[in-house]
Amino acid sequence: MAHMYYEQDCDLNVLDGKKIAIVGYGSQGHAHALNLRDSGCDVICGLRPGKSWEKAEKDGFQVLTVAEAAKAADIVMMLVNDERAAEIYRESVAENLEPGNALAFAHGFNIRYKQIVPPKDVDVFMAAPKGPGHTVRGLYEAGKGVPCLVAVEQDASGRAMEIALAYIAGIGGARAGIMETTMHDETETDLFGEQTVLCGGVVDLMQCGFEVLCEAGYAPENAYFECIHEMKLIIDLINKGGVAAMNYSISDTAEYGEYVSGPRVLPHDEIKANMRAVLADIQDGSFAGRWIAENKNGRTFFNSKRDLLAEHPMEKVGRELRNNMLWKDADEGDKGLDSASN
Repeated sequence: MAHMYYEQDCDLNVLDGKKIAIVGYGSQGHAHALNLRDSGCDVICGLRPGKSWEKAEKDGFQVLTVAEAAKAADIVMMLVNDERAAEIYRESVAENLEPGNALAFAHGFNIRYKQIVPPKDVDVFMAAPKGPGHTVRGLYEAGKGVPCLVAVEQDASGRAMEIALAYIAGIGGARAGIMETTMHDETETDLFGEQTVLCGGVVDLMQCGFEVLCEAGYAPENAYFECIHEMKLIIDLINKGGVAAMNYSISDTAEYGEYVSGPRVLPHDEIKANMRAVLADIQDGSFAGRWIAENKNGRTFFNSKRDLLAEHPMEKVGRELRNNMLWKDADEGDKGLDSASN
């Protein structure tokens, strides 16, 4: 069983006298900065000039360049996109770290694949919320929290775990629970989950369902509601009480269909074999190598796939239906969550 920590295991006072630099002010960055400040921590932001700089200043933070913030801070939390973190680290952070500082991440990608190799005299830890930044902020404000993962990669000070747990308590994670892991395991399981189930698997499954219904002559709006819109309703039930809670809430007809048709669509042996192949690519670094190369070579494949998806009928129909829902806030865009980028 994994080791779990809660509020009684964390001491926010460990952060007294420590200045925390949040590098990046996107989805995760703004949430960490605001939650830590509301928890009484000394927070500054390290950013490049642009909209994020203006937003952080508007939120009342002292904003410095990344290099200036890294030099001023005791704890530097890297909350920029994986593909940009190594460059920003090399250009602005590495030479400004001092012995006894802590370098922190919300995802282990750059440590696991050695894109960032910190000096031996600094702590290196991970504080990884298992949810998007807007949820991290919203639940904190509601007196709740998002479960987090904690990992210590390098304990130069002898107190890295204490600091990491205090940091997570500061963003509200200790209210929900903190699971101890390693940056190695977090990276591999996170990439696996994203690719096979949460993003890759679910999106492909929804798209296939939408296309099959449309090809059979059903209205695209009907296909969208059945195969895409209701996904959130089902996941909310599972998130609240497991698959049993979902089955309790749906009809017996739907539950029977789950048992007889689910394995026909997703034959377990075949699916698991494909998943093992994806996991092998993650474990041996093949996926990371392709993603790093993709970013160095202009993202041609990535951008073409993004453009194709944007033009898919399920996306066009979905945008129209969502924009006409009566409860939609007037200022609420249909662009999805911000990235963790600066």
